[in-house]
Amino acid sequence: MLPVIIGILISGFWASSDFQEIAAGVAIFLFGMLMLEDGFKLFSGGFLEQILERATSSVPKSLLFGIVSTTLMQSSSLVSVITISFLSAGLLTLTAGVGIIFGANIGTTTGAWLVAGFGLKVKISAYAMPLLAIGVVLVFQKAKFLRGAGYVLAGLGFLFLGIHHMKVGFETFKDSFDLTRYAMTGILGLVVYTSLGTAATVVMQSSHATMVLIITALASGQVSYENALALAIGANIGTTITAIIGSLTANFQGKRLALAHVIFNSATAIVALVFINQIRDAVDFVSQILGIADTDYALKLAVFHTIFNLLGVVMMLPLMARLIKFIERTIREPVLDLSRPKYLSQAVEEFPDTIVSALQNEVKHLYDNAVELITHGLNIHRHELFKTTDIAGLVSSSRRPFEFDIDERYEQRVKTLYSAIVEFTTRTSSKELPQDVITRVYQLRDVSERIVRAIKSIKHMRRNMIRYTTRHEGAMSDLYNELRTQIARILIEIDKLDQADPENRSRLWLEEERIHVERDQQSTNVRIGSLINKRKIAADAATSFLNDSNYAYGAMRELIEAACVFYAEKDSAVAEVEQFIAMDDDELEAHTPQMASTAHDAHRD
Repeated sequence: MLPVIIGILISGFWASSDFQEIAAGVAIFLFGMLMLEDGFKLFSGGFLEQILERATSSVPKSLLFGIVSTTLMQSSSLVSVITISFLSAGLLTLTAGVGIIFGANIGTTTGAWLVAGFGLKVKISAYAMPLLAIGVVLVFQKAKFLRGAGYVLAGLGFLFLGIHHMKVGFETFKDSFDLTRYAMTGILGLVVYTSLGTAATVVMQSSHATMVLIITALASGQVSYENALALAIGANIGTTITAIIGSLTANFQGKRLALAHVIFNSATAIVALVFINQIRDAVDFVSQILGIADTDYALKLAVFHTIFNLLGVVMMLPLMARLIKFIERTIREPVLDLSRPKYLSQAVEEFPDTIVSALQNEVKHLYDNAVELITHGLNIHRHELFKTTDIAGLVSSSRRPFEFDIDERYEQRVKTLYSAIVEFTTRTSSKELPQDVITRVYQLRDVSERIVRAIKSIKHMRRNMIRYTTRHEGAMSDLYNELRTQIARILIEIDKLDQADPENRSRLWLEEERIHVERDQQSTNVRIGSLINKRKIAADAATSFLNDSNYAYGAMRELIEAACVFYAEKDSAVAEVEQFIAMDDDELEAHTPQMASTAHDAHRD
């Protein structure tokens, strides 16, 4: 379409200098919207995301959030992108997302009121200049929020300036060319002008820009009132293109939301077209109540835009549950492929909170895959492990080795995910993000690296472990079973930590385990020497075991360190944990009894 659009523009420039004024007005307006969106994105990373998470716990709250946020940002497109990003990252439910989209459609009507009630009746360019001057100064500041404010102010300035140029362009255009000659009435007019409104919005990717264009053309008499209504309906249909484009890089939930957006806007448009006469009567009635003159078609168009969007919400709200069921049946959740990323996509890269949440969920996905490889590598069924109350008994009875290729499973279930995590963190860390977000991104990447190292350690020790645990061979079997038991116990404790309420979660036991791992390895080395002296194990077998014990204890350290970082919670226990982490080995030895008591009490609670 690009060559066609450029060709039309060049032809219009050649034919009329007034057309240049209108086209420049649209371009300036769209540029202002881009700056406005960029400005609000700079305010993300805290404020915007916190409101979204807290304000979407119910359908009425989601609806209200959609109305308020779109009114403030004057961009339903940005609200749609934010919603798709949060939904893809698992921070929103589909019901909440649909509620926000419904609200955004109501919120976007405020733009028509601002333009029709203020933009056409005041010399709006006078407000644009100071906004641009102050905004540009702030854009060049280093502080993120100052730059965000600068983009917002400059964006508003360009919006006002664009409206001014569109208004001037249409007023002068009517002297040389009368577009009303192409007015069409009846059903044909509805169909043709609805299609034109849809096409204009698809091209500009902004229903707000289309509505401003329609209102300024209507105010200057370049389009009939009846055709303007059809154009407004078409703009509502066309605005779904933004959600569709945003969903292309999203997961199945994002695609579901885009489909809900298309269904809602299309159904609303069909109802508006079918009952166009009744809605026009309602517009006249409301306009009389509000004191709007019969000939003030610009304001009456704003009333129409509001009524038919409200009508759509009132019509669809009772059907929301059925709509969501239909969407879920139409776009089914894909069969889980454990080898592929579940949460990482370009759709979640727009906002800091979605980046961290998606990455955290994906690292947890990686860990779940790792637990399967580790437990199977130890010849233990993971489901039995997380149910047992006798770890040592389960380990000693689990002798039959799992028939699977651990290297192949590693390539399929772990390496692919780890590569995706590294690629995602590399890509997102190059973005301009808050320092705490960048720090957390690097922490989560390190967690995934530790998980991978733990798996590799199990791979290295598996061959000898199978040899000595499939049948009992005295002291060597006991030694390997003890290693298996210790690793299994850490997996169980990490699972308990994961299941705990985040507010009551305590990681103090991890600090105790960190010390115990060092002590156990030292005592194991001493025990090996004693067994060799007593001739209970051969020197070559002892050497192999020492190598394997290094792998095993290395895996334990990696799992503990990964859990410490992954489950870092800002709670009352953190200060105490950080105090112990900062201690050197001698201080840790001195505080071990106290720490052990505290950890067990906290863990029991």
